[in-house]
Amino acid sequence: MEQRSHHSPADDPGSSDPRRWRALAVCLIAGFMTLLDVSIVNVALPSMQRGLDASPADVSWIVSGYTLTFGLALVPAGKLGDVLGRKPMFLAGLAFFTAVSVLCAVSPNPTWLVVARLLQGAAGGLLNPQVIGMIQQLFRGPERGRAFGLYGASIAISTAVGPLAGGLLIQAAGVHSGWRWVFLVNLPIGLVALVLGVVCLPRTGPRRAGKGLDLVGVLLLGGAVAAVLLPMIEQEQRAASVRWWLFGLAAGLLACFVVWETLWRRTGRDPLVDLGLLRARSFGTGSAVGSVYFAGYTGLLLVLTLYLQQGHGYSALEAGATGLPFALGSALTSTLGGRAVFRFGRPMMVAGITAVALGLGTTAAVVGHHPHGDIWLYVLGPLLLAGLGSGLVIGPNQTLALADVPPARSGTAAAVLQTGQRIGTSLGTAVAATLFYNRLATAHGDFPHATSHSLYGAAALTFAALTIATADLLVPHRADRIDRAEQRPAPARAQENPRSANT
Repeated sequence: MEQRSHHSPADDPGSSDPRRWRALAVCLIAGFMTLLDVSIVNVALPSMQRGLDASPADVSWIVSGYTLTFGLALVPAGKLGDVLGRKPMFLAGLAFFTAVSVLCAVSPNPTWLVVARLLQGAAGGLLNPQVIGMIQQLFRGPERGRAFGLYGASIAISTAVGPLAGGLLIQAAGVHSGWRWVFLVNLPIGLVALVLGVVCLPRTGPRRAGKGLDLVGVLLLGGAVAAVLLPMIEQEQRAASVRWWLFGLAAGLLACFVVWETLWRRTGRDPLVDLGLLRARSFGTGSAVGSVYFAGYTGLLLVLTLYLQQGHGYSALEAGATGLPFALGSALTSTLGGRAVFRFGRPMMVAGITAVALGLGTTAAVVGHHPHGDIWLYVLGPLLLAGLGSGLVIGPNQTLALADVPPARSGTAAAVLQTGQRIGTSLGTAVAATLFYNRLATAHGDFPHATSHSLYGAAALTFAALTIATADLLVPHRADRIDRAEQRPAPARAQENPRSANT
């Protein structure tokens, strides 16, 4: 059950920092704020349309533009954090995000808001890899599991609480200007987090990088990510012609990226992404599970919100409140899962995904068979089950996936992991929206069955993640080494590792 650590204490300068829990609190506040902006904007879209006289295309890009630039910025930002130091990159990303949030709030027209949202997404992508990299750097052993558990709780809460918070702000400020407060709320949070970040975050020196700046790698990977995300954004927007051929371009760009990174490293230069990360089974499997899982569970709250507002006439506040059981359940088990990941490992994560799949499937069945009355009473139990399961997945999967990643590369590794999650989120949103609207059109406005159909699709994606996780569980693991050339001899003392908890 125990094995020796791959990293010597000298490799972990922040692992015993007495400020690590205060630093974690600052990181979670900042990460929560950027992830909240993904979900809180959805309920404010009707308010934006009225207040700015925005077209449907403008509204679509207000949502999709954030996701696109967020995904594009992640890997370069993670690399910069690894090389230049995470504290300065964290503070720069946080200041940028806070400032651009104000630009969003004061937008005089739709074009201004779309551009500001693109910048806001880039700022969020700059900030988020530093959060996970900081956790990886500051915590070791069971403490890291607890830290990632709290991070998983912040993801779940931001996803579910966003619609509720947006509904409250719009109800308080009015339909025509309430959307501005959805962005202005970031100003006090960002300023407080900046002050706390300067005081509480440890100062870490930059890592000595190899020769050369890998701009070609940035362009190739950025082009590939954009080519994957753009067709899914178009599908979500129900565009007349979706450019699916971009997937072929993405495959070609990724192949070129792999060849380029290999050649770049052979010349003694520092690549954008160490391809050894992808050869480590723990990281590769964790990335796959995370991507497919985010594709599944993301569709739940989106489709349910559409159904309650359009099919039942719920207000934005009422629709947002329906997601609270999921948020509360996930927050509870995320903290417990973070503590238990070193004891139960992958079996616990498989059990969590199973609970999410059952919760999604049950919610789909309930909506399809009980279309009238107070529907929220019928879905409360299944949503709670899905939330309880989700808390055992997100944080533990981060811990398991990054178990063999050296702290010096944790920012890049976290960015690759999050890029997969962003792509999964876009895929899940596109699939859920397509199934919902296509069924709604063929069923002549039958909202319950359109919602049920879409939720079954989300459950199927979650089951795919369950299949990957179960297959990984059944095949014994051997110790992974990200880069043997950079690993020092293991210290004499043993340290528990979550990768060994296979059975």
